[in-house]
Amino acid sequence: MADNYRDYNLTEDQKAIKAKYPPVNKKYEYLDHTADVQLHAWGDTLEETFEQCVMAMFGYMTDTETVEPLDTVEVETEGHDLFSLLYNFLNEWLYKFSAEQFFVPREVKVLSIDRMKYKIRSIGWGEEFSLPKHPQGTEVKAITYSAMQIYEEETPEVFVIIDI
Repeated sequence: MADNYRDYNLTEDQKAIKAKYPPVNKKYEYLDHTADVQLHAWGDTLEETFEQCVMAMFGYMTDTETVEPLDTVEVETEGHDLFSLLYNFLNEWLYKFSAEQFFVPREVKVLSIDRMKYKIRSIGWGEEFSLPKHPQGTEVKAITYSAMQIYEEETPEVFVIIDI
């Protein structure tokens, strides 16, 4: 299994930000996949699993521990089943980064998942991405449905392939 740690060669300023805030409990990893990357996230609940999946996506783009929780962004979305809900949820967070505010979260919290109407509400704490402040990882171009898996037994977990 892939290691969660990525060596970004952090600057002294980036190291200082990481030291200022407690480390985030990561429950995700990156799995090799031809031409793309597969996110594998898990948690004690489905809500935590979705949170971890978002953070895995952002963790691939930058070292999220260099992000300061200076601002909040809310994301609400819906789907027609659990798979489309996860897809739309990740897509909305990616939109907040790539097309709207260049927002990168340090932490995301799912406030609720409505399993009857397939709606999700979440909030993220973070700031605007800045190259001098945040190390550049790999750009995520899109979320895919390819080989998407959601398991809810014992420890909920998800597998999502992202286009890089």
